[in-house]
This record gives sequence, C-alpha cells and structure tokens, in this order.
Amino acid sequence: MMSTSTQQFTVPDDLMSPQTKLVYLSLHVLEEPTVTELQELLALPKLTLLSVLESLVSKDLARRTEGGYVGQ
Repeated sequence: MMSTSTQQFTVPDDLMSPQTKLVYLSLHVLEEPTVTELQELLALPKLTLLSVLESLVSKDLARRTEGGYVGQ
C-alpha cells in the first residue's frame, strides 16, 4: 500500500479577497513563480496581480526574490 503525505495549510484570516487568496496559495504551491507565470496561471490583470503581491509582501506573507516571488 502506498502512502501519501498531506500538508495542512491554512490561509491567513486577514486575506479577504478571493484574488489575494489565490495568489497566496499559488506562491506556496509553485516554485518561485514570476509575475508573468502567475498572470498566465490565474488570468489576472497585471496591475491587479502586482497590487496583490505588494500587499502580501507588506504583510510579510510573501517576499520578492531574484527569480520571482515566494510565500512565507
């Protein structure tokens, strides 16, 4: 019998908008996605996406890296 490990993951309560939650979860599932990769995956306008990312960074829920963004 094969076992799979599952990771418990919760979205912070202060993230209200569905877009913000999607971006937050994407940062934890993908490996250092770029803005373009997130934009293509989530079909969000670039300005919206940049605003959401800036908000997550300001709340210390994400950080910008040389290659893209990562969740914290």
